Amino acid sequence: MTRRLVLASQSPARLQLMRQAGLNPEVVVSGVDETAVTAPRVGELVALLAAAKAAAVAKDQTDALVIGADSVLEFRGQALGKPSDTADARGRWQRMGGRSGVLHTGQAVFDVRDGGVAQRDVGVSSTVVHFATPTPEELEAYLATGEPLGVAGAFTLDGLGAPFVRRIEGDPSAVLGLSMPLLRTQLAKLGLAITDLWRR
Repeated sequence: MTRRLVLASQSPARLQLMRQAGLNPEVVVSGVDETAVTAPRVGELVALLAAAKAAAVAKDQTDALVIGADSVLEFRGQALGKPSDTADARGRWQRMGGRSGVLHTGQAVFDVRDGGVAQRDVGVSSTVVHFATPTPEELEAYLATGEPLGVAGAFTLDGLGAPFVRRIEGDPSAVLGLSMPLLRTQLAKLGLAITDLWRR
């Protein structure tokens, strides 16, 4: 029997990644207050956030695989989630241009059976992102689109921000918000093959 998949995220990029990988999740937004979660290291922070989102959605499920995820850019020791406004995004890009950061994506898979969490796995995928230096005109044009305001680190790899990323070292899907190789490994730990969850 094919298991129900529930994505505990409102991210269109995460949903698209799963669909491209042959998965068809339902979307249930967790409502977790991300500002209330803290950790000494960025990798720990995204793991806690992913688990909190999965747990919040799992409690209302009877039988499902619930997937929670969160991404944060670590730049010069600072955790950068979504920028607060255009000025914040501008300042970030002025600092990031020509430099690199590490995009950490935490993801949690909760196996819910009979109304309770039978098993869970939480992991983190970290990818080095090397940024280009946009001209002032390019940066203002990018900011005017509003795209940087809705994403961790104020950049995307699958949108208008792609030309401003010189290269990455690691998993491109994790930079988009959900590491598909990590998801495959997590499912295997729970005794499931990702191919068994493909849409039929």
